Amino acid sequence: MPPDRAASILDFLALADRLKTVERRGRVVLADGTTRRENSAEHCWSLALIGTLLHADVAASLDLGRALMMVAVHDLVEIEAGDTFAYDTAGRATQAAREAAAAETVFGLLPEDLGARLRALWEEFEAGETPEARFAMACDRMQGFLQNVLSGGIAWKDHGVTVVDTLPRMGPAMEVDAVFAALIGRLYDRAAEGGLLGGAR
Repeated sequence: MPPDRAASILDFLALADRLKTVERRGRVVLADGTTRRENSAEHCWSLALIGTLLHADVAASLDLGRALMMVAVHDLVEIEAGDTFAYDTAGRATQAAREAAAAETVFGLLPEDLGARLRALWEEFEAGETPEARFAMACDRMQGFLQNVLSGGIAWKDHGVTVVDTLPRMGPAMEVDAVFAALIGRLYDRAAEGGLLGGAR
């Protein structure tokens, strides 16, 4: 491997390591019962595990490797753009522009061929048109919902999130496959039982 290529890859990996410092609104419950904010790298690992568990059960034929590559890169832009809370209306209004600018910086660190490959995966995820992208999106949204249920709905309660607020986000995930509909439906039931979301389903 040419020295310049090796240096670029190592520089990119050093930047990518900063995803571990990007905090999300979801909470992680610690062994002593206290909580801390989840970081985006933990989120990516969790949804990769969800994808690994569920891919054989979905009806669509898909390339799990490609879906997992999207999972690995889909939040790298947050290193520069920050995480945007799913229910932050003002933040979501500027999210696409902030993340597109961040993509230039993040993927621009790599050698041209690798940068183009990772950027294409990120764009595929964002477009949500291929079976792999739709599957990855459903895993992504399920993971965030699951994290809120596991932590007692702290982030939801802090921001006054209601069942109605969640439907535009979770509905498309449930439509990807009956597997997601069943699992997310059970999570809604648990949220209702625990009084974690405002409003009725």
